[in-house]
Amino acid sequence: MPIKQSKWPANLTESFNPILQLNGGSEYGNIEKPPVQMYSRLLNLASNSLAEKEFKQQKSSFWEEPYQKTAVWKPCADEKKSVRIGKHGKSNGYLLVSANGGLNQQRVAICNAVALAFLLNATLVVPKFLYSNVWKDPSQLGDIYQEEYFMKIMKDEVDIVKELPSHLKSLDVEAIGSQITDADIPKEATPNDYLEKVLPILLKNEVVHFLGFGNRLGFDPVPSELQRLRCKCNFHALKFVPKIQQAGSLLIRRIRRYDSAHSMLDKELLGEFMPGSPLTNDPSRGPFKYLALHLRFEVDMIAYSLCEFGGGEDEKRELKSYRESHFPLLIERVQNSKPISTSELRKLGRCPLTPEEAALVLAGLGFKRGTYIYLASSHIYGEKSRMHPFTSLYPNLVTKETFLTPKELAPFRNFSSQMAALDFIACATSDVFAMTDSGSQLSSLVSGFRTYYGGGHAPTLRPNKKRLAAILSQNNTIEWNTFGDRVRKMIDEGQKVKLRSFGRSIYRQPRCPECMCKSQ
Repeated sequence: MPIKQSKWPANLTESFNPILQLNGGSEYGNIEKPPVQMYSRLLNLASNSLAEKEFKQQKSSFWEEPYQKTAVWKPCADEKKSVRIGKHGKSNGYLLVSANGGLNQQRVAICNAVALAFLLNATLVVPKFLYSNVWKDPSQLGDIYQEEYFMKIMKDEVDIVKELPSHLKSLDVEAIGSQITDADIPKEATPNDYLEKVLPILLKNEVVHFLGFGNRLGFDPVPSELQRLRCKCNFHALKFVPKIQQAGSLLIRRIRRYDSAHSMLDKELLGEFMPGSPLTNDPSRGPFKYLALHLRFEVDMIAYSLCEFGGGEDEKRELKSYRESHFPLLIERVQNSKPISTSELRKLGRCPLTPEEAALVLAGLGFKRGTYIYLASSHIYGEKSRMHPFTSLYPNLVTKETFLTPKELAPFRNFSSQMAALDFIACATSDVFAMTDSGSQLSSLVSGFRTYYGGGHAPTLRPNKKRLAAILSQNNTIEWNTFGDRVRKMIDEGQKVKLRSFGRSIYRQPRCPECMCKSQ
């Protein structure tokens, strides 16, 4: 059945103000300001182009995966191998892990903890999540993921228990030297770092506590079995709890407005709550297609970048004040190093993309003005002033607040990680997923999920910020057709079927023998 780009129901669009619902006001950038535009000429060209395409039948080719080779790679990290190392006899002790960060950082920490428990032949105590003054979320693993299922899926390789045995509970792990912090283990550490520094402590004290466990296990060189365990944990063992699956299913059904063909992504993320019967009695309409966009333009991110974004002296003062309050070490480093101009930073691809730049990329790729865009984002710096160029080109901007009522969102409202899980579901199951920052954890994990379970039908759009900066630098002279050609080539390059390269994240790039199998 063909998928149509129909007009969105009036009862949704008429009551939706995307900017107000997205942000809710933040300390910086929440004062009403005039629209900020850095590329007025290109915006006008984009607007004219979108108007011309509005009534044409052709659609952007980026709704589909461009390379057939994507379909030959299949998920297999959970398959039992003929030769397997398995668990080694008696456990050497217990690993406690306290993970920091938000939903996606915590997910990576869980998977790394499983790998380390296997490496050290230790019993893993179900990881805890540290409370953060940034995220303000008291959620624990069992509030987000199905704890029993996690333990069951990993039981053949790693013993996982819910708490320490009674004879170890009263120990002061810090006093006996069993507390390991990020200061004790280098970033991207090797397995040998843990075998040399942590294993002796574990053997001596029976317990080790990783406090503030961040990204402390590198991706290479790492034994293939450890890589496979990380993939198995990430793609197979961590299932969202039923209440998140149910809300996610409701969100997806309302976005699509039809029970489209069940994909493997739907099955893995929604479980028994996969969309059921259609929400419309007119089957000829078919499901809606939508693009999900992870737009990173928060004040902390752009202040830390040291870039300028066309907001004039007021913006410079505001970002300078934020840096002084929140990043004193950055200020010290800048003062003691050779200065780099803001134009050079942009040329090097170090500046976060603005909402305006994101909209220009989508227009250059041929997405029509009527495209429905699900926005996964935090507080957009500048709010309406920054989003105006985007919504002027793409007014059909929606969020989870568009489709879920306040009552339906109430169970998640004070839990940022659980709210982020709904964005994760909407992004991973979208027809197209686009990002503005390929280095963010959510973008990395979502794109990896789409590679692993997408079956060659889950395109992901990754801009190359350095190449895009070079294209945009010609704002005053470049013709729209040339702009579109160069943007399409840039995105096409990022979609080519590539094996995971050395040192790259297996969560983002699972196309490797440890995670996926290549069919003949």
